[in-house]
Amino acid sequence: MRTHGWGGDVPADDEEAVLRILEATRQTIDSKGEQAGIADVARQLGVTRQTIYRYFRNTEDLLSAAALQSTEPFLDSLADDLRAITDPAEAIVEGIVTVFERLPHEHYLGLLLRTHPTSSFAVRVTSPTGRHFGRSMLTRLDVDWAGAGFTDSDLDEIVEILLRTLQSLILDPGDPARTPDELRTFLRKWVAPVIESFRAVRTLS
Repeated sequence: MRTHGWGGDVPADDEEAVLRILEATRQTIDSKGEQAGIADVARQLGVTRQTIYRYFRNTEDLLSAAALQSTEPFLDSLADDLRAITDPAEAIVEGIVTVFERLPHEHYLGLLLRTHPTSSFAVRVTSPTGRHFGRSMLTRLDVDWAGAGFTDSDLDEIVEILLRTLQSLILDPGDPARTPDELRTFLRKWVAPVIESFRAVRTLS
């Protein structure tokens, strides 16, 4: 860790350095939005850009990490709302609907899941950051995935389907856009049966 800069208040270790970088990044995002960059964060911390690069490879990694960390309260709230749901298919449906419904009100979640090729948040929805978000969402639910026959590899693929479905809805909500109840009906018709069929095969094998 560098021993100068940091506005005269050098972090005690690398862990503290990362936490302070992420906090400064969130503040920069709040003030500059999706155009925030490493130079802005470095300036706020009183360090060089090279110091930031010691912990994050590029601007996308830095901004994604800050946004992902800020979605933790949302994921906890989502888990509370869906706590009574133990059926895998229904949990997936409700998870997609709830995330999509809350997206306009969740600033960092929106940054994480939307794609803006001209901005610093050109995050692929199936990037490691996106997959981490999806996996965190599934593991917080009250579904016994292993008991229902789903392996870790299966969950990775469910996460991909979940993220790709959300990405499609974000890019094109429909004309007219479906209401939450209409979206539930749509997903229960075309997505839930796949999860249910897979579960049936796995539990019988």
